[in-house]
Amino acid sequence: MSIVNPLTKLVKCVLFDLDGTLLEDGVVSDVLKVYLVKYGKQWDGRESKKIVGKMPLEIVAAIIEDYELPCTTEELVSEITPMFSNKWSNIKALPGANRLIKHFSSQKVPLALASNSPKEIIEAKISSHSGWKESFSFIIGGDEVSLGKPSPEIYLEAAKRLNIEPSSCLVIEDSLPGVTAGKAAGMEVVAVPSMPKQSHLYTAADEVFNSLLDLRPEKWGLPPFQDWIERTLPLEPWYIGGPVIKGFGRGSKLLGIPTANLSTEGYSTLLSEHPSGVYFGWAREPWLLHEFDDDFYAEELRLLIVGYIRAEANFPTLESLVAKIHEDRKIAETALDLPLYSKYRDDPYLRISV
Repeated sequence: MSIVNPLTKLVKCVLFDLDGTLLEDGVVSDVLKVYLVKYGKQWDGRESKKIVGKMPLEIVAAIIEDYELPCTTEELVSEITPMFSNKWSNIKALPGANRLIKHFSSQKVPLALASNSPKEIIEAKISSHSGWKESFSFIIGGDEVSLGKPSPEIYLEAAKRLNIEPSSCLVIEDSLPGVTAGKAAGMEVVAVPSMPKQSHLYTAADEVFNSLLDLRPEKWGLPPFQDWIERTLPLEPWYIGGPVIKGFGRGSKLLGIPTANLSTEGYSTLLSEHPSGVYFGWAREPWLLHEFDDDFYAEELRLLIVGYIRAEANFPTLESLVAKIHEDRKIAETALDLPLYSKYRDDPYLRISV
């Protein structure tokens, strides 16, 4: 007999936002960077937080006001719409999105997609993602309701179409307007903020995660993932290497764990595809396995990352941080002995010399 944590809220369906939640949300910024040059303006990425989660026309109106553009909303829409046409179907899925949709779909959990974007554009955005459209019982666009988020209307409509009480719905969102909409609809809300360092603003959400990889469905009475192995999540192996700037990261002497600062030059795109967190894998340099007393330098460090342990987190004390890092080390050492991971220790990439 299974015992349900008393804090767990049992839900029957999952309602997803799209942009910034399942898909990368950088297309608008990419287009505006190009478009604003026409008026001698430069897009400031920091202003993204002003438009995240807003209705399309609200975004356009905000851009006109902030940049004092000499055009109407209708004129701006007509000019930038063609610039988006060849981008919608090329938007990448965020880490964990495919895994999450596939899992819920295979477990017959009712799913719906509710976005402020027009339905036609939603369908264009997900068209290149295999199995997505078929996994959703309903797709609801902002053009199908009278008010978009933060109004709860779109989520209430989704619950109505699924014939499920709002209180039995779990909303997964990235924006504050989306979180507000879900809570106003009387639903449970999980937030995965798309804007960095904004988690402290999401106090209305029931849970806040760094990425979709960290969602544990069983906390909501939904079927758990079966792909965690010895407290690790296997990943498609990915490589990173480069010159070691300094052989010790801050605090490593105290921790008793060797670390190294790597240049990210040439790896920024690769790193952006993975959420911040604690990963593990194999390293080329044997000195990582040796005891050490002083700072050291090396010409190169090659890493083959094979698994994920946990999200990045803040700790109240140095002692708690030290304890957690040693716990992470033990988890990684245990996992790397498994055939699933140990087979990569002799990967040719780790033997290449510059």
